[in-house]
Amino acid sequence: MPPRRPTRRYTLTSLLKEARRQHRGWEPAWPKAEPKASYEIVIAGGGGHGLATAYYLAKLHGIRNIAVVEKGWLGGGNAARNTAIIRSDYLRPESMALYRLSHSLFEHLSTELDFNVMYSPRGLVELAYTRQHMELLARTADANTHYGIKSWMIPPDEVRKLLPLLDDGPHKRYPLFGALWQPRGGIARHDAVIWAYARMAAQLGIDIIENCEIERIETIGGRISGVRTSRGTISAGTVLVATAADTPALLASLGINLPIEPVALQAFVSEPLKPALDVVAIAGEVEGYISQSDKGELVIGGATDKAPGYSRRGAFASIEDTAASMLELFPSLSRVRMMRHWAGTVDITPDRSPIIGALGLQGLFVNCGWGTGGFKAIPGSGYGTASLIAGGKAAHVVAPFGLDRFRQGRLIDESAASAVAH
Repeated sequence: MPPRRPTRRYTLTSLLKEARRQHRGWEPAWPKAEPKASYEIVIAGGGGHGLATAYYLAKLHGIRNIAVVEKGWLGGGNAARNTAIIRSDYLRPESMALYRLSHSLFEHLSTELDFNVMYSPRGLVELAYTRQHMELLARTADANTHYGIKSWMIPPDEVRKLLPLLDDGPHKRYPLFGALWQPRGGIARHDAVIWAYARMAAQLGIDIIENCEIERIETIGGRISGVRTSRGTISAGTVLVATAADTPALLASLGINLPIEPVALQAFVSEPLKPALDVVAIAGEVEGYISQSDKGELVIGGATDKAPGYSRRGAFASIEDTAASMLELFPSLSRVRMMRHWAGTVDITPDRSPIIGALGLQGLFVNCGWGTGGFKAIPGSGYGTASLIAGGKAAHVVAPFGLDRFRQGRLIDESAASAVAH
């Protein structure tokens, strides 16, 4: 293993010196690697899933001759375009195993990667405004208990204590029936997670190549031989494609069709406020969710856009619907100003579960189809995918999510438990 670089410590004096020289003296978190002629493994996509897979391949399986190839800058895709919610209260056994693993890894990720990812287990509450939704959440809570995930139903009185801003008066349009409470749910800093995995992967000897687009996956005699990029051809015996909504286009030239629909998902943040919201609140029936960041901004999101597409501009109608939903629940926020908004292109499968596994050609693997649940799954996805590629024992965590499940009719339907397609 290459020697680990000592972490540079900064004092107030050194920070002031950096400010005087326009911050030109900062030590790079990871080196800007140039592509080599060949690698053992090439990972297409420098988002969370690609970087986490590279890190666990190096750390747990001793495979370090790896290139992570990103067409833009690191973390510039969906990793930077989400609301950073972490939870594991899903419904199906396969999903619970994967998200429970990921959640447990998040708990110690800052220590593991020697980088503060700002994980905040503040608690997450999913509100129910119909009896049918209460029954669904109760079913989820029962399944979670059976699989060792700590979540349970709470009555309206406890919800009000958790959410004092929530308007639950007698004349409300939506009567509150209760909620599903996961006390260790929360948020993390999305870019910090990306930087942490990238920094540690680079220290383990992995090349992180930015601004290098993979144009085609090359094959010889029915097996993978490498990739053709905008910066030349790279030979590799194994290729993992982890490029979210761009994955179907990259695999189309190999005759592989994926059941993925690209859809824009929007969110926005408010101006900073004093601490007012201690937990993450999700209201699936009115298609909205809200949390407060460490800077005081309210982070608000809703459902995906109605029409499929690759645009990251989003639609004003979706913002209006989400804002209306939040004001129905939290009318005291009516005069809070929106500071910025964004959209990400999410890759949605028919059963709202990811596609992870081999794809027929020897040496070809895929990790995509996360829809709106990709961020919370980054550690577990990387851990399991690395084991799948290397032939490790943890491969069983991701094995049920192979592409063949659609042909075999064993869907992992998380349409309901995804909560606002989240």
